[in-house]
Amino acid sequence: MAEIILNVEVRERTGTGGAREARRSGMVPGVLYGGDKDPVAIAVKSNEFRKALYTGKLLGHLVTLKYGKETQPVIAKAVDMHPVTDEPVHFDLYRVDAHQQIKIEVPVHFTNQDEAPGLKRGGTLNIALHALTVSCAADEIPEEIVFDLTGLDIGATVRVSDLTIPGKAEAAVDGDTVVATVAGAMAEVTEEAAEGGEEAAAPEASEGGED
Repeated sequence: MAEIILNVEVRERTGTGGAREARRSGMVPGVLYGGDKDPVAIAVKSNEFRKALYTGKLLGHLVTLKYGKETQPVIAKAVDMHPVTDEPVHFDLYRVDAHQQIKIEVPVHFTNQDEAPGLKRGGTLNIALHALTVSCAADEIPEEIVFDLTGLDIGATVRVSDLTIPGKAEAAVDGDTVVATVAGAMAEVTEEAAEGGEEAAAPEASEGGED
């Protein structure tokens, strides 16, 4: 993966007014946090920031912040988007050491839905955890965690302990945490409930004797 470099400028004005001024000048405002230093108001040219964001490799990944000749490894933890235009309007970066142990969320994806008997029979994959918090070095953050659904039937439960986490990353949550389940189709549930109701309603045969 090509390294993402964010060329930043330091903003003299902070707060709402400073952020608006940055946007009017074609920049996306942000704040640099973390480490043993004070927060710094920064900004990146809008076109450069959008290009980095739309690679899908900005959020939750180690990137390089560049200010003049100075560089700093950082992690983009949050990007706020405009509710109407869906354009980035603010971001947060956190200073880290490249080999520092951190906790960060990694997306969980599922493959081979067509090979899961439960789903082929009309079941539903209910995802409880779309991203897993892992502990790893800042320069070894997994791109994704993939789980193969092959062979799963209705009633199956996928837990954190069932996931294979790439590299040296480790789950930072309990292994019994539910990631997903394969639930039965509503039609099957309704039919079973109806059958159960009919059985309950059926009169018991009387052991009749003659009067």
